[in-house]
Amino acid sequence: MSSRSKILSLDSAIAQVNDWKTHGKKVVFSNGCFDILHAGHVDYLEKAKMLGDYLVMGLNTDDSVSRIKGPLRPIISEDYRAVMISSLACVDMVILFNEDTPYELIKALLPDILVKGKDYEISNIVGADIVLHHGGKVETIELTEGLSTSSIIKKIKQLND
Repeated sequence: MSSRSKILSLDSAIAQVNDWKTHGKKVVFSNGCFDILHAGHVDYLEKAKMLGDYLVMGLNTDDSVSRIKGPLRPIISEDYRAVMISSLACVDMVILFNEDTPYELIKALLPDILVKGKDYEISNIVGADIVLHHGGKVETIELTEGLSTSSIIKKIKQLND
C-alpha cells in the first residue's frame, strides 16, 4: 500500500472506519498539525497505535494551521505533511480537516479510542464528550521530553542569529 493511498476523503474515511468496526477492530483517532515531523511525533504515534488495531490521523490543513499557529506557519505544506504522516507504518489513515478543531471529524468517525498528549487534560480534549458518550475511551500519552516543533524552530532561528 502506498502512503498516498492512506490519505482519504471524509466519505471514504467514514466507510473504511465503519468497515473496520464491523469486523470488530478498535479504531484509534488522534490529530494535529505535525508542522515539522520529528522523533517525538513518531514516538507518540507509535504509542497511539498500540492502543487499538487501526490509527486514524486528523491533519490540520494549511489554512487551519495558520489560524492556530500564526501566519508564518505551517513550515511544511499540507500535501507533504499528509504524505510524511501516512508513510509511517503505525498510521493507517490520514484525513485533512480545515476547521480549527477535529470535533466534526470525530463526530463523523466515532472512533473507539481518542488520543492526545499528556499535556492535555481529558476534560479539555476536543471530541472527548462524543467518544465517551458512544462508549469509547479517551487516553493521554506521555510526550518525549525536550522535543517539540516550537523548540526545533527556536533552535533553527538561533542558528541564523
